[in-house]
Amino acid sequence: PSAGRRGPPRMTSSKSVNVLNRGMSKTKSAYRTSKTSHKLALFPDEAEEQPGQVLSSFYGGDDVYNQLNQLTNEDRTSHLIDAERWRKLRRDTLPRVTAYCTATSYDLKAVFRYLQSRKESRQSAPKLMDECLYSPFTFKQRSIPIGNPTSTRNAECDNLVDLSPDYFDLIKDHLTSEVFVFDYGVIVFWAMTQEEEKQTLRELRRFEVESLDAIDIEIEEFNLYYNPNFPPMIYNDVIRLRHPRNYMVKMAISHAIAQSVKLTLYEDLVEDTINDTNHIPQLMAKSGRVKMSRSAIIKKIGQLFIMRINVNLVSNILDTPEIFWSEPSLQPLYDAIRGYLEISQRAEIMNHRVSVISDLLDMLREHLNGNHGEFLEWIVIILICIEVAIGLVTI
Repeated sequence: PSAGRRGPPRMTSSKSVNVLNRGMSKTKSAYRTSKTSHKLALFPDEAEEQPGQVLSSFYGGDDVYNQLNQLTNEDRTSHLIDAERWRKLRRDTLPRVTAYCTATSYDLKAVFRYLQSRKESRQSAPKLMDECLYSPFTFKQRSIPIGNPTSTRNAECDNLVDLSPDYFDLIKDHLTSEVFVFDYGVIVFWAMTQEEEKQTLRELRRFEVESLDAIDIEIEEFNLYYNPNFPPMIYNDVIRLRHPRNYMVKMAISHAIAQSVKLTLYEDLVEDTINDTNHIPQLMAKSGRVKMSRSAIIKKIGQLFIMRINVNLVSNILDTPEIFWSEPSLQPLYDAIRGYLEISQRAEIMNHRVSVISDLLDMLREHLNGNHGEFLEWIVIILICIEVAIGLVTI
């Protein structure tokens, strides 16, 4: 987290005019190690999927980073060469995959109706899938051309190995901008430029429920490329897929990315709460008392309790989405990206930190009850003294 940290995320019904720049300038430390280290996770190949088949745990769980050790030397080398070459390519030459957490929730039914009305101008075709809404969402003129074969991108890719020679033509002809809207306040964009993402956020912000303040918006940024010669994977936040047309594969990946960016919001909330309250036990250690008024203590207890409620809510969001009950062949892919994003580990760490805050909450309650009991004792003592004084006067 950057210097000058803010307080807990604030929900507001007003739509900030700065929605397009919300969070753009934030610089924060990563909560997941895969954001700062070169980790690779292989995805189950679409060619492997068979009806009723349950793929091996090779693709998911906590052992996602041991996948390379299970490959042959030849396969391991080819994966790393392809991934490393793409990693060295400038990120702005690759299509973007970006997730924004902008609100407590979205009104998906209203978004669905809006996208249906934009079929002509945006070539949208919305589909509702439980807590997720998917739609293509294209722009007739791109502010930054994606995959222009006459651009400097081709020159930068001349030395790449194992790529189809028609790769950038494929990008130009077939890459469609897509959007996934989740009912818990997250939007995931595929293959849009940053300007197009801003424009789409502008169009959809009216459907936000309890919008986040500008400084509380969370963003996760990835990049994307297609290579039909290799199975899909993610390496150093660069996603490799075989084909651009399978939106269900993107849906599975988007579910995990959306959960990750929502989790980041609450990781920030927990960290900010700890930073805002760590002076309390320090004061108690020095003075033996909490130098706060009764009103201030009650407010702090209320803030801590709200934080615990919010964390319990996000725990429900982090469960496996219901869509994978009806699409079990996609769950190994979801598990793989979830493992790469370290969602389970991060949630466990967050819950541990919440338990520390819960201990502080209990301590403040005991201190408040103790102060109240002490106050009542003094009242009783004063009343006894008054009664004794009256008795002496009347004798």
